[in-house]
Amino acid sequence: MSRSLRVVAVSGSLHAPSKTTALVRAILVALERALGGSYDIDVHLIELSEVGRAFSGALRRDELSAEAEAEIVRIEEADLLVVASPVYRASFTGLFKHVFDFVGQYSLRGTPVLLAATGGSDKHALIIEHQERPLFSFFQALTLPLGVYAQDSDFTGYEVSNPALTARIDQAIAQGLPLVRAALAPTADPVAYVGAW
Repeated sequence: MSRSLRVVAVSGSLHAPSKTTALVRAILVALERALGGSYDIDVHLIELSEVGRAFSGALRRDELSAEAEAEIVRIEEADLLVVASPVYRASFTGLFKHVFDFVGQYSLRGTPVLLAATGGSDKHALIIEHQERPLFSFFQALTLPLGVYAQDSDFTGYEVSNPALTARIDQAIAQGLPLVRAALAPTADPVAYVGAW
């Protein structure tokens, strides 16, 4: 084993149970399966349906509660982020954006980010490219090449049930693993690996 891999996931859903959170959990299971032989994985899931109120009243970072500040620090110190939001008014949820407004501008530089989203149909799938990828490009994070979009028909209740979605999750992880491993190299500047794709 090499060093521990800190994986932090953020579900921007404001509801529980949530298909978005179910998608995030499925991605985390697949990540652990893909990476478990190489790293001791420390996984932390932030569900905004549970902790969102700790952020909603703050306008500046120094106004955050201790609980909310701890979650921001976890995001900033992650080795790998998994972020997902339901499509809401043609974008990610406002609270999802509000949380990332508190993250330090350069704190995610070089951090691999797997992007995911959910929506009622495939008509909303471009949220990943038009909304999420630009946000994390601002942070100079390394968004993994493939995002994972899921629609209502991919779930039974609040569990992923479509084999095609499971295959997309596995494909996104497989194509992203070289970048994740490069970013974890102790002496490497992970931004330099962008051109390798």
